[in-house]
Amino acid sequence: MTVFDSQTGAARLVQERNRLLTIIARATPVEGCGPSIPVAPARGPSRAVTPNMVMPDPKSKTGYKVEETGWRGFKAAKGLDIFDDLERRAVLRKDQDGNPGQSPFTKKQVNTARRYRDIVERHDAGGMKCASLEARLDGSSNSGGEFIDAYLAEGREIRAMQHAIGKGVALAVRRARTSARLNAKTRNIRDRDLVDAICLHGKSFRDVLKVYGWSIKGQNIALLTGALSRTLDRMGWQ
Repeated sequence: MTVFDSQTGAARLVQERNRLLTIIARATPVEGCGPSIPVAPARGPSRAVTPNMVMPDPKSKTGYKVEETGWRGFKAAKGLDIFDDLERRAVLRKDQDGNPGQSPFTKKQVNTARRYRDIVERHDAGGMKCASLEARLDGSSNSGGEFIDAYLAEGREIRAMQHAIGKGVALAVRRARTSARLNAKTRNIRDRDLVDAICLHGKSFRDVLKVYGWSIKGQNIALLTGALSRTLDRMGWQ
């Protein structure tokens, strides 16, 4: 092995070591979380949250109170998604009076996006279990019936949300420049493409623009943000 090859190999090892350390750092629960929470690369970055529980309280006007319940004072770890990141970035952008900025999405829109993500992931994972149950069931058995009913209900909800997304286009290539469009790699970004990329796969608006051949500039990001907001309103889950 030449000196050059040896140095190149060492550099690659250092690069790989740094890459793994970065993954571990991102997957490590932040300070204040319980010691039993594992390092989980699949979870990705997280933030500390205080678990709350509604408890009976005779002294309260409502008869209940919200009480913090963390184990021995520790907090739980909640995985971050793109909507957490957008809110964090918005807060960092101060207005002229020094007040924190507002997230581009309402709470209802974020709930809709997360609901869509959660039920699609759960439904996809439940498909194998459902098939296994159906193979074991006979005509007289009710075992597993509740699971299959819930699985089918989730499927109907997913189809309803996808129907609400529609076949619209979030960002369309201008038809006026036909010759230029035929030679370019730029493609239309459908509403469904946008929702799945952002909500299901956690892509950023920049990622979406890059994949579809669009220039990464503020105007295009604003157009995608507006299109996603309108689509989430149509999907409308609370």
